[in-house]
Parts: sequence; structure tokens; C-alpha cells
Amino acid sequence: MPFSYMNHSSRCREIQNASWGIRTPVGIEPSIEMYEAIIIMLVTGFLALMVAVLFTAIRKHVYKDQDDQVDTSFDAGGKVNAGLTATTIVSQWTWAATLLQSSTVAAKYGISGSFWYAAGATVQIMLFSMLAVQLKTRAPGAKTFLQVIKARFGRRSHIVFCCYALTTNIVVTAMLMLGGSAVIKALVKVISVEYATTLVAAIIGGYTFIGGLGATFYVSYFTTVMLYVIILIFIFNVYEDYGDSSNVLGSADKLFDFISCAKGPDGNKGNSYLTLVSDQGLMFGLINLVGNFGAVFVDQSYWQSAVAAKPKQGVIGFLLGGFAWFAIPFSFSTAMGLGYVALCAEQGQGLLSDAEVNEGLVAPLVAHRLLGKTGELLILSMVLLAVTSTASAEVMAVASIIIYDMYAQYLKPYRLTTDTNSCILCGRGRGRLANPRDKCVCISMTFCTSCHQDTKARNECLRAIKPDYRCPCHGSYRVYNDYLGHLTRWTVIWTTMAVIPFTIILYTIQASLGWVYLFMGILNGSAVIPITLTMFWERLTCEGMISGTIGGTIIALCVWLGVASTYEGGLSDWWNSTGQELAMLSGNLAAILAGGLITVVVSLVRNIRFDPSTGVEIWETTRDIDNPLSPWMEKYQRKLNLYGSHRLENRPSLQEVQKAFKGAKNMAYFMSTIVSGCLVILWPAAMVATGVMSRTEFHGWVKLSEVWAFLSMFAMTVLPLVNEIWDVWAHYTAKQKVRIL
Repeated sequence: MPFSYMNHSSRCREIQNASWGIRTPVGIEPSIEMYEAIIIMLVTGFLALMVAVLFTAIRKHVYKDQDDQVDTSFDAGGKVNAGLTATTIVSQWTWAATLLQSSTVAAKYGISGSFWYAAGATVQIMLFSMLAVQLKTRAPGAKTFLQVIKARFGRRSHIVFCCYALTTNIVVTAMLMLGGSAVIKALVKVISVEYATTLVAAIIGGYTFIGGLGATFYVSYFTTVMLYVIILIFIFNVYEDYGDSSNVLGSADKLFDFISCAKGPDGNKGNSYLTLVSDQGLMFGLINLVGNFGAVFVDQSYWQSAVAAKPKQGVIGFLLGGFAWFAIPFSFSTAMGLGYVALCAEQGQGLLSDAEVNEGLVAPLVAHRLLGKTGELLILSMVLLAVTSTASAEVMAVASIIIYDMYAQYLKPYRLTTDTNSCILCGRGRGRLANPRDKCVCISMTFCTSCHQDTKARNECLRAIKPDYRCPCHGSYRVYNDYLGHLTRWTVIWTTMAVIPFTIILYTIQASLGWVYLFMGILNGSAVIPITLTMFWERLTCEGMISGTIGGTIIALCVWLGVASTYEGGLSDWWNSTGQELAMLSGNLAAILAGGLITVVVSLVRNIRFDPSTGVEIWETTRDIDNPLSPWMEKYQRKLNLYGSHRLENRPSLQEVQKAFKGAKNMAYFMSTIVSGCLVILWPAAMVATGVMSRTEFHGWVKLSEVWAFLSMFAMTVLPLVNEIWDVWAHYTAKQKVRIL
């Protein structure tokens, strides 16, 4: 990465003259021994396994979850509190790219890079809260967003979006592994990417196999707290280490002096790194903003977080998680990215090549220069924590799609029902469309005496082969459910293993972390608006969904390649031309806009004589999605004052559910809109008037990043812990009272 000074002050001339006598070798020399890296990985894996075992024990002994309930593996009981939801969102959205790529763009564009990375990727989490509350009110029994698509539009749309969802999960997981492997290879002596990838995959598969999605909630808490602690350590060493004379940085004043003398990109106002007025920074922000909608809205892992919480808890969790996550790229990349620029100014040369910068090695280099080997170990731990936690959620997302949307739908369904209104247990109609003389009378497993006897007999049996289920209503379905649970574990293993070769392929073809990060929106951005409309718009059609999504992707690829071909070298210089900001921006915009436009136009044409009265039946179809062993009405019975919620055919109206959760919906709509507007419009507009920061303004910016990081760490440490302890204790005491009575 080239470096040059701006000779506009005597202080800059002093720095420039002093730099000639202190130059040191550029790049990163690995100093961590392989055994040290393996110990860190094993300790991380062991702690994650212990957390997974703790979660399993709590669910078994306190909540008395049935071992044969496969849903628990994917929704953690469906009652996850707001604190754990928030910390899980922070952990899931903290990719290796969040730590590495955010520092890269801060080093390239200055404060505009760190701000636009944080703001451009927080908006999606905030806005997703609206989809989360829609899913929980209009399809409360769904475990994946693909089940809603299947219920509304049938087989063709379902298969298309299964492909998009799986592609998104696999690419995200591979990108996590790619960034993590690059850092491990850069910091650890004599280690290959293949070996590093395999070790990380083993850790991910281990604790995910044991605890399922619930373990990821607990492990997410652990990883999030550790991430904030390490981030604050680096922030302290960059800004507040006044007592260490050997620290080149150590204060905001030193940082300001060095950065003020460094010549920034030509598109920045005054060629300064200390301005939000940056052409390239704004372009990256637009790519980040548009492209990340696909990374959230098409990623089943975020829908799983919504499924696992009740509507109000989920909304609060997403909003709070968005606020807290903003601090990670904002505070960390400001410190590390600007710290890299300051170190380059101090030595009068770029310390990394362009290729190394794009690989995400800015943060590791700054950590090494500030804290030596300790800094490298901290960075290695950060990346490992980010990769394992997020990749675990991605693995569970893939597993849920394979189990619910592929195997149970097409490969080996329990019953070939004609529609979702038919009871999967008895095959009879239920609800509004049932014939009164031949209506489903099945009840949930919770109120089934025969099921309780079966469970007791199997729990008391110490033999390897358990007694058969004798319940005439649920017995055969519980056998099928057991089989799905067994298949889930194998799916987790095979999914984890499948990521290894894909990651190695990306590394072999020299795809950089930055390139994959920006390209992902081109690949899946066209599915964003169709998926969103699935939860809101009755007039949406199957033809509109398919044509908009596939057509949008084709148009995006054509636009992207067309713009890339105009650069010097054309498509023959593949990575350079296709990775240009304008090419990526054009492709990402084309994907989301073309996908949305085609979807809306085709749906309006195909549904030109739409009868609004049929809209009620559309949402009744999505509300038919349910688990016959534990129907969604049981989870809502207190909030809705339901009686007889164990009857599968007995459920509240859509209007009743919407009225009960109107507050959560209003909160999601109001807060997400206001916060998104402030982040991408009001805040940048105010900073444009500021222009290039003065020393005082830079001090204010630094203090803001420090305070935001500290408050986020405090909230993500205290709130989830208090919430979970309260929930476990309340459930335990309630069970004890029932026993006494």
C-alpha cells in the first residue's frame, strides 16, 4: 500500500525527517509457534464445548425438554430472551470480515471507511426487526423463512429460494473461514491454510453437534464478551497508553499528528484521512449498505434468531444488538485502521502491500507493532472467536434448511398432505376449512397422557434400546421426529466438513476477503425484496418471485462484468477489474433494484384482478405451518389468554395475534426507521459540514468510539446474564410450586 506525506506544516516535516532513521522491515513475520496456536484453538473449543454441555443440562433438568423434540435443536425452545438474542446478533454479525475488512477500509479511506462499514451494516439488522415481528405474527409455527415461501407459492419458488439460501450460508461460512485462515497463516509459523481450516472446522462442528442452536446462544454470549474485552485492550493501547514511552502511538494527540501528515486518497477532502467527505469511502458505504441486505435477509441464521424469541423479545434483541454491534467495526477499525496510517507515517513507508491489505492484515500488523507477540495472540483469539461463533450459526442454518425444507418436504416426508391445513398426524382437515363431521381432534403432546407414559418409560430405561412409543396419536410421528434428530447431527457434521474444501478452493484461486465480501450482494441481492414482500404483500405471485430473483441475478452479473471490462486489462485482469469499487457498486445496485422491480411488475401483471378479500386466506395458509407435538398456540396462550391451546385445530385469529403484538410491531417500525435514517442520512450530513477534523473534533470522535464500545460491552455482559438467570430461576421455581401442589 503506497504511502506519501503532505508537507504543509513544520510538524510534518519533522516527522518526515525523523522517519528516515527508524525504518524497519515491512510486512508481518509469523512469530506464534504452531503449538501455541493449537493450544488457543483447543482452549477455545473446550470452553465452547463446556458452554454447550451447560446449555444441554439446563434444558434437560430445568426446562425438561424432550430429547425427541428436533425443534429444540433449531429454536432453543422458542423463548429466548432479549438479552441473549441481542448478544447472538452481535456475535453472528461479527464476521472475520467485520474485524479485518473494517480495519482495511479505515486504513484506505480514513474515518469514512470505519463509519460507513459500521453504519452500512447496522441498518440491515435494524430493519430486519420488522421482518422478525411479521414472521412471528403471520407464520408463528415456521422454523425457516422458506417454509413460508412453500406455504404461499408452492414447490417451484421454494426450490429456487432453497438454492439461494444455501448458497448464502455456504459463501458466508467460507468467507469466515477464509479470513480466519489468512490471519492464522500470517501469524503462525509453519502452518498451512488447509490445516488451519480443518482445526477451526473441528471446533465449530464439535460444540454445534452437542448443543444445537441453543448452544450457539450461550457460546455467543461468551464470545461477544471476550471480543469486547480484547477490543477495549487495543483501543486503550492506541489512545490511552500515556505511560509507555515505547508505544509509538498511545494517545489521540500522537495519532492526530501522524495522520494529519499522511496524504490520503485523492477523493478525500483535502487528501485527509480525517474527513467523512470521501468519494471512495462513500462508494464503499453504498456497496456495503446495499450488499449486506442479502447477507442478512437471505441468511437463515437471522431468521432462526427471530424464530427462537417471542415477538417483543426478538424486536428488542435485534434493535439492541444493532446498537451494540455498531461499536465493533466503528471503534475497533477506527483505532486499528488509523493506527496503521499513523505507523506508516511514523516510518515513512507503507508497511503492507496492496495484496496484504486486501487480505485483511492491517489489524494483525498494528497489533504486532503495539503489543508484539501478545498482540498477535489477541488478534488470533479474536478472529477464532468470531469465526467459530458465526460459523456455528451458519452451520445450524444449513442444517435447518436441509431438515425442514428438503428432507421433510421432498426426500422423506412423514405424510404427503395436500395442503398445510391438513393435520400431519391424522390427515384430516383442521381449522376453518375442516368438515365438522370429519374434523381433526388431535391434541399436543403436552396434554397427552400416553405420551407422558412413553416419555417416563424411556427415561427410566437404562438399556441402549428404548421401549417403543405406544401412543396411538403421536407415537409414529415421534419415531419420525427421532429420526430427524439423528439426521440433524449428521447434517451438522457433513455441513461443517463441506466448508473445508470450499474455503481451500477460494484460497487457491486467490480470492481475497474484500472481493468475496463485496461480491456476495451481486450473488444474492436480487432475493432481498421478494423475500421481504413474502411477509407483507398479498399480491405477490410465484412467477414474480422466481423471475425477479433469477432475472435480477443475471442482470447484476452482466452489469458487474460490463463495468469491470472497461478497466485497463479488462476481464483478463480478473481480480483487479472485477474488484473495482464502481463495478461492485453497479452490480450490487442492479441486483437489488432489478430483482425488486421485476418481482413487483410481474406480480401486478399476473395478479391484475386480485380480490383483496382473498388476502385473509393467504395468511391463514402461513399460519397453518406448525409442529403437531408442540403447536405454536401453546407458546402464545398466556399473552393471548387462550383456552384449549393444546387442540391443534383451535387457534386465535390473525387479528387477535396482531393486536397482542402491536406494540412490538410499532417499536420495530419506528425505531428501525429512525435509527437507520440517523445513521445513513443525518449523521453523514452533519459531518459533511465539518469537513476535515480539527484536533478538538478528532478528540471528540475518539471519545465517542471509546464510550460506545464500553457501553456496548457493559450492556452485552450484564443484560443477557441477568435475563437468563432470571428466566432459569423463574422456570425452576414455577416447576417446584407445581410439584408441591
